[in-house]
Amino acid sequence: MLSRVADSIYWLARYIERAENSARIVMVNANMVLDTPKGMSPGWRPLITITSSEELYDQNYSEDSERNVVKFLIGDMNNPGSILSSLWFARENVRTIRDVVPRETWESINDLHLYAKTNLRNGLSQRARYDYLKHIIAGAQQITGMLAGTMNHDTAYHFLRIGRNLERAEMTIRIIDVRSASLLPHKAELTPFENIQWMSVLKSLSGYQMYRRLMQVRVGRPAVLKFLLQTREFPRAFFHCICEVEESMRRLPHNNKTLAILAAIKETVLKADLAQLEQQALHIFIDDLELALADLTTQINNRYFVAEPSPIKQSG
Repeated sequence: MLSRVADSIYWLARYIERAENSARIVMVNANMVLDTPKGMSPGWRPLITITSSEELYDQNYSEDSERNVVKFLIGDMNNPGSILSSLWFARENVRTIRDVVPRETWESINDLHLYAKTNLRNGLSQRARYDYLKHIIAGAQQITGMLAGTMNHDTAYHFLRIGRNLERAEMTIRIIDVRSASLLPHKAELTPFENIQWMSVLKSLSGYQMYRRLMQVRVGRPAVLKFLLQTREFPRAFFHCICEVEESMRRLPHNNKTLAILAAIKETVLKADLAQLEQQALHIFIDDLELALADLTTQINNRYFVAEPSPIKQSG
C-alpha cells in the first residue's frame, strides 16, 4: 500500500474521532457547569487543557468565557482541532482515497461537514447547542460504524483502526489527567461536587452506563481509574485501545519496534496500582503514558508514512 494512502486513512480515522470527542466534551461540560454550585464550577478552561490547545487559544482569545471556548472548539478554523476543522480535514483526506473506502463514506462525511458549517450558529447558541452537538456525535458514530461494517478488513482498515484507537487513547488519558487534578484523591465519601466531576469524566467518554454495568459500584476515584485505564471490555478504556492498536499492528509488516512499544505500554498500565496513586503520582503516570504514545506515533509515522507524506493533516 502507498504510504500516502495509509497516511490519509489513518488521519481520516483520527479526525472523525476527534470531532466526536470534541463535541462530547463540550456537551458534558455545559451540563456539569449547570449542575455545579456557584463558586465551585471548573469553568471552561479545562477543555482547552484537555485538547492541548492552551498556546493557540491564548494567542487568539483574552478570556476563558463560555462563548470563546465553545467558538474555539466548535467552529474556529484557526484551531486545527475544532469540530469544523476536524471534519474539513477528514473530508479532504477521504476525497483523495475515495476508491479505497465505501462510496457512502464520502457522502456521509461531506454531509456531516456541510451540516457543521451551515448550522454553526446553532452550535454557538446555548439554546440550540445540544441538538447541534448531538447531531455531530451521531454522524461521527455512523461513519465509524459504516467503515467497520462495510469496508474490507484489509491493510487499509488496519491503519484506520490504529488511527481511531490512538486518538481515543490520547483523549481518555487527557480527560483523566485534567479532570482529576481538581479532586482530592483519598476521600471515603465523595462530596456532591466530586461525584459530579467523576461522573463527567465517564460521560465525556460515553462510559457512565457501561461503568455501572461492569464495575457494579458507586462512582469513585479508584474504580473509575481502573475502568478507564485497565479494562479490556470498554471500547474507550486506554488498555482496550492499546490492545486494538496492537492487534492491527500485528497485521502490518516491519512491526517489531512498534510492537515492543505497545508491549511496554500494556505492562506499565496493568502493573500500576492505581488506587495508591495520589494526584501528583497519577499526573506523572499519565505523562509517561503520553510520552510513550508520542514515541509510538513517531515510529508509525517514520515507518509507514514518511515516504509520501500527506499534506492534509495536522499533528496533535
